Amino acid sequence: MTSIKQGKIYDYVIIGGGIIGISTAWQLQQHFPNASIIVVEKEKQLAAHQTGHNSGVIHAGVYYAPGSLKAKFCKEGEKATKAFCQAHQIPVELCGKLLVATTDKELERMHALYERCTENGIDTKRLDQAQLREQEPNITGLGALFVKATGIVNYQRVTNKMAELFVELGGQVSRRTEVTAIEESDDIVTIRCTSDGQTFSLQSQFIICCGGLMADRLANMQGLATNFKIIPYRGEYYRLAPKHNHIVNHLIYPIPDPDLPFLGVHLTKMIDGYVTVGPNAVQGWKREGYGRLNFNLRDTLEMISFSGFWKVCAEHFKTGLVETKNAWWKPGYLSLVNKYCPQLTTADLLPYPAGIRAQAVMQDGTLVHDFLFAETPRSLHVCNAPSPAATSAIPIGEYICNKVIDAQQDINN
Repeated sequence: MTSIKQGKIYDYVIIGGGIIGISTAWQLQQHFPNASIIVVEKEKQLAAHQTGHNSGVIHAGVYYAPGSLKAKFCKEGEKATKAFCQAHQIPVELCGKLLVATTDKELERMHALYERCTENGIDTKRLDQAQLREQEPNITGLGALFVKATGIVNYQRVTNKMAELFVELGGQVSRRTEVTAIEESDDIVTIRCTSDGQTFSLQSQFIICCGGLMADRLANMQGLATNFKIIPYRGEYYRLAPKHNHIVNHLIYPIPDPDLPFLGVHLTKMIDGYVTVGPNAVQGWKREGYGRLNFNLRDTLEMISFSGFWKVCAEHFKTGLVETKNAWWKPGYLSLVNKYCPQLTTADLLPYPAGIRAQAVMQDGTLVHDFLFAETPRSLHVCNAPSPAATSAIPIGEYICNKVIDAQQDINN
């Protein structure tokens, strides 16, 4: 744990050491070079949860509604992430992405996605069946969209570099520091923490909560009235056998169901040279539980006592059953990939760590698809930061900084 001076009043405390929290801290320290800023993270390493358990894709912004924060942040973030990595010698591969249609219905959806790409200003090319086969001899489909700007990177490495730059500017990072209480008064925010068995308090002029899977709890801890709950969905991956490390030249995605926030099981070239398959989307029973049998009583009770959870279950009951079946039955999982890559077998699917997606769900069962913030005079909570949050981390951090500056102007006035 970094040295925390008891009795010191920080200018800013940022709760959460994922890529959003670290990006915000780094940019805030640049805005205010003389400010005292500290990031508190309950795990022993940064980027321990959603940032470190994803596909590592630099998204171009194919799926997102024009005018939404997701569309804006993703387009800006794709360029900013590549520029950051180039400036700091972080490996990036600009492999591009193919969204493959395997049915007539998916072809219709593919054309709708093409129109959305055009609206969002994304360079996209439509491929027919022959052109798809030429680009990807091992992939089968009726057609595809080629998105040239998509790339791959290791987001843990990006996060750690941002943290290094933040500390060089004078910032502090305190790992293994868990927040247990937040109390805001007219002129200060007091944050109760535990670390290595010790209990202590931090005080700050302003706090920024980037809690990811714990976003709703941090908001409730401070007494904010919220009408959403974070519901965890586990995304299970496999790694292809090494003989298939060169089975594809690009990232291969299915055409997604527009009614769901998940992109479907895809083949992803990883920056370290291997290929992963996934993720699916199955109900999680522990917010930070990556094992298939992980269970937490508190997490589960909170979830099943929330009416929005049951409304989501009812609306997507059939999809949920299929996802759960395929999670336990490898041939079912494989069938999702065989739609576009028929030569793979169950023997080719090797174990690989799962991820957890923090999905904000409203009281009425609405899945929150865009970014969601909550504010008080001395705090800003990032309540929902959906994919492509990692791609978008730099513009999100800038956006948060601007909101903080506006909030402090209101305080001073």
